[in-house]
Amino acid sequence: MWWTQTQKVIHRLNFYVCVVGMSLIIPLMLLTTGDIIGRKFLSKTIPGSFELSEYILATFILLGAAYTQQVKGHVGVDFVTSRLSPRVRIVCEIITTILSLFIIAIVIWQGWLEGIRERTVSDMLRIPQYPFRLLVAVGGFLLWLELLIDLVNSIGKLKRREG
Repeated sequence: MWWTQTQKVIHRLNFYVCVVGMSLIIPLMLLTTGDIIGRKFLSKTIPGSFELSEYILATFILLGAAYTQQVKGHVGVDFVTSRLSPRVRIVCEIITTILSLFIIAIVIWQGWLEGIRERTVSDMLRIPQYPFRLLVAVGGFLLWLELLIDLVNSIGKLKRREG
């Protein structure tokens, strides 16, 4: 019972975090369009548009990774595993998820360390970089939670097949 509620809370949190990330796409499109139009027709660019585009894109990607995992939207290649039995396929999922949890844990750890050490600002707009470095840890942690849910669910599937 508590696990189902925990899953729902994590899923809902990742959905809303993804919505925040998605809401940045329209300003990114408007900024890019304005910069292109200004460059083409007025021979002027929007100062700092490249920096802002980098930060917005990084935020969009980091805030959307966990939700993409939730809806199984990440690219997967299954030409080998599709030929395996369902039980072996679940074991492969478990192994892959454990490895992913390990790798994402390193990303979280390093993102946190880089974020708390970062003291630089961007060249043109002087935007501090530490929030975006810390966002690596935050987005990674949300992705790690989704992977943990996948691991528990895969283990549950494996147990049901044995019993």
